[in-house]
Amino acid sequence: MDLIFVRVAFCLVLCVVCFVLRPFGLNPWIAAALGAVAACLVILFERRVRALSLRKLFGAVIGSVLGIIGAFLVSLVLRNSMPPGPTQGALQVFVLLLMGYVGLVIGTYKGDLLNLAALGDLFAPERAPGKRNVKVLDTSAIIDGRIADMADTGFLEGVLVVPEFILRELQVIADSQDGSRRQRGRRGLDVLQRMQANTQLTVQIVSDDYPNIREVDLKLIELAKVLEAKILTNDFNLNKVAHLHNVQVLNINDLANSLKPVVLPGEKMHVMILKEGKEYNQGVGYLDDGTMVVVDHARRMIGRSVEISVTSVLQTASGKMIFGKIEEPPRLEGTRGIELAH
Repeated sequence: MDLIFVRVAFCLVLCVVCFVLRPFGLNPWIAAALGAVAACLVILFERRVRALSLRKLFGAVIGSVLGIIGAFLVSLVLRNSMPPGPTQGALQVFVLLLMGYVGLVIGTYKGDLLNLAALGDLFAPERAPGKRNVKVLDTSAIIDGRIADMADTGFLEGVLVVPEFILRELQVIADSQDGSRRQRGRRGLDVLQRMQANTQLTVQIVSDDYPNIREVDLKLIELAKVLEAKILTNDFNLNKVAHLHNVQVLNINDLANSLKPVVLPGEKMHVMILKEGKEYNQGVGYLDDGTMVVVDHARRMIGRSVEISVTSVLQTASGKMIFGKIEEPPRLEGTRGIELAH
């Protein structure tokens, strides 16, 4: 709202100035109309500049400055090689516009190649050496929600960066027609608000975008390279692709698996058998942390809690699996009676 007020005030001031000063001897009302048109063009240019990333803005400035310097040198050559007159002046103006425009366009287009981190090191040599503690958040990590719990416990520190394209993806999910996706998107937005309210965290929203890259995962990897940051995610595929690009990844699922209690073969534990296993006479249960437990000879014990002996532990990409067996499979009452009769 404040920005709209500033724009309207700018238009009014420029119209009044043109109306009073009457540039080029124009009619006051015509001059005021031209002032309004000029103000609209300036506001349009301002909106386009605001949409640029910081690197493209630096590239545009550097390209424009270099273009103006080149135009000045060419103007010196024209001044010494041509007689003064309208032709010389027109050529000088044309060269100035040409070089300035070309420098602006090329500088903006090539701005993504600038390394702002290196510029920061150049102008701030007193900064202590070491890597920056910056983490870029992925959509899956935000929707998961465990990252907020990690932050509340104080185990998560540094600067958490949320790109604008991740926010747009969350908003699209939250506005989905599918109820499940809509609920996940809204939960992600709630998690972000909860993290922003945490005084121990620094959450930054950055507008850096890469229009020439369509995939969100590749945009995240590119942003992590620029910021020298790590990607915080629980997406298995993004984890693999980021490693191929030599970008460090903090996988929440890997952290959760590493924090699960260590189970050794031969240990005893109690588990509730919930369903039938894939193999014959197997039963499947789960520990409190979600670890799957596969028990031999437990098909008839579905719905009951049994004591098992661990036989082996299998570590997979998706987590841990525990295999166990019941030491003495329970006998049926009828069978026991027959044995007693004999």
